[in-house]
Amino acid sequence: MDFEELNTFLEVVRTQSLVSAARHLHVTPSTVTARISTLEEKLGQKLLHRRKSGAALTSAGFKFQRYAELMTQVWRQARYEIALPPGVEGVCNAGLEFDLWQNVGSRFLDHVRTHAPRIATALWPGEQRQLQRWLDMGLIDIAFCYVPHAGEEYTSRLLLEDELILVSAGVDQSAALDAAYTYVDHGDQFRRQHAEAFPDARPAQVTIAASDWALDYLLRADAKGYLPSRIAAPQIASGCLHRVQGAPSFLRQVYLVERARATQSWTWYEAAVAASGLR
Repeated sequence: MDFEELNTFLEVVRTQSLVSAARHLHVTPSTVTARISTLEEKLGQKLLHRRKSGAALTSAGFKFQRYAELMTQVWRQARYEIALPPGVEGVCNAGLEFDLWQNVGSRFLDHVRTHAPRIATALWPGEQRQLQRWLDMGLIDIAFCYVPHAGEEYTSRLLLEDELILVSAGVDQSAALDAAYTYVDHGDQFRRQHAEAFPDARPAQVTIAASDWALDYLLRADAKGYLPSRIAAPQIASGCLHRVQGAPSFLRQVYLVERARATQSWTWYEAAVAASGLR
């Protein structure tokens, strides 16, 4: 499969126009048309409906899009790893859930940069399903996530238990789930624990599924909600947030999933995990 054909197809999908894609790729519209036609001939399927108003995916094109994205990602990663700058000995590709950057991914990266400077590090944020797919495709070597990944090629270890605590930025520091309460969605395990602890709770008016966004909103709206203690700690120390006394706290497991074939030769790896405070 030709990389330029895949890249051209994805650009047409993004812009919904062969003409716009040609402009962005610095080629002629006829070149874009030829590449798409060649790609369709190889696949034996029409990928795009060509209209005067633009281009739209066919059913086959919709199915092919995610494969095109994966193939171009693999190609870019291969170029990245092969064309290492002078002095670099290897690459660590790590994926992490969005909420696991602060005091987890950041500590890991800081240690690698300080103690293994000849290792290039790439960190990719994603949701659980994306991380699992990237592991299966070999796009990442390790993943910091909330669910262990099954398979003979992988090992999963429990790194820590994230404590989720109720915090308030306003004068309302009661444990009641009233109008000031924002529901921060921390996943399936949290939902079950929350429902057991507050069986009579009414749906919150505001729901946010990312801790960083929730922290920003709580501070701006003088609201309250559940946050990981490691994320809330600096704001609590500064007096901008207050831990609500008497409110139940919950635990959420954090795992490190590793592709054993990739990590077994990394002499620096275990020290990075241990020194980052993850164990």
